Amino acid sequence: MDVRTTLQRAVAELERARVPSHALAAELLLQHALGRDRAWLYAHPEDEVAAPEAESFSRMVSRRASGTPTQYLTGKQEFWGIEFSVGPGVLIPRPETEHVIEVALELLKSMRPPENSDRDMRRARLGRTLRIVDVGTGSGCLAVALAREFPQARIWATEVSRAALAIAWHNAVRHDLEAHIEFIEASLLTPFLLGGQAENAVPFDLIVSNPPYVARSEFENLARELREHEPKEALLAGETGLEVFRPLIRQAEKVLTPNGAIVLEVGAGQAAEVRALLGESWKDISVTKDLAGIERVVSALRA
Repeated sequence: MDVRTTLQRAVAELERARVPSHALAAELLLQHALGRDRAWLYAHPEDEVAAPEAESFSRMVSRRASGTPTQYLTGKQEFWGIEFSVGPGVLIPRPETEHVIEVALELLKSMRPPENSDRDMRRARLGRTLRIVDVGTGSGCLAVALAREFPQARIWATEVSRAALAIAWHNAVRHDLEAHIEFIEASLLTPFLLGGQAENAVPFDLIVSNPPYVARSEFENLARELREHEPKEALLAGETGLEVFRPLIRQAEKVLTPNGAIVLEVGAGQAAEVRALLGESWKDISVTKDLAGIERVVSALRA
């Protein structure tokens, strides 16, 4: 069977299964099966698909039709212009999380001391290594992206899942950034609190996190791909969806330098509640919308 017919049949099968973006999914899977890019597919529609590749493609299409995410089948997902390895046990990086990086970059630019500030304070601030921690790193997408943007920074990344940590470490290695990131198996910021093993890492200039924020009552409303295949511990936060934000914010107050920044991804409708959780210990609280107009990122500076 040629490339054109193979692709058309896969698109039809995925459409019948009501797979979102079924045509794109079919293209990505065929590219993966053939080891080719999209341009090649459309430049060689009459080329025959060899039996081994056709069988592999057919299996992947069947699994996608049953709900397995395309990224788990291809083993990769792009984030911030970087290709990340992903697989079962790790949350798939999503475009809206890139807003966390955008906000973080803007805040770090604003942290530069003004030209007219005290000379000794300015020298100390500019001469110190930037310290960043990614809480609940998952695939490592935030930590790796920030390490790429700030190669001189020291970055820590915490995660409770060993499976996710293994993938995050692999992603750092594949992009030659493993020397810039220290991965720690831990919950939230506990290693950096008083008595923690990494206590000497603090204070931090920036904390970023895409924590679990799905309320238990909302879980059944998630897309099948999320609900049945991606790790629940990376999604579910408890009864209200705010259960992780509360301790994370309290811990952040203890490990951020004055004027240090926190940048949090939040769920739809949660921005106002997360702002309220920040309270009087924080200033310059800001909310950023994603491309769909949803309030997606809450940021603030430590007062």
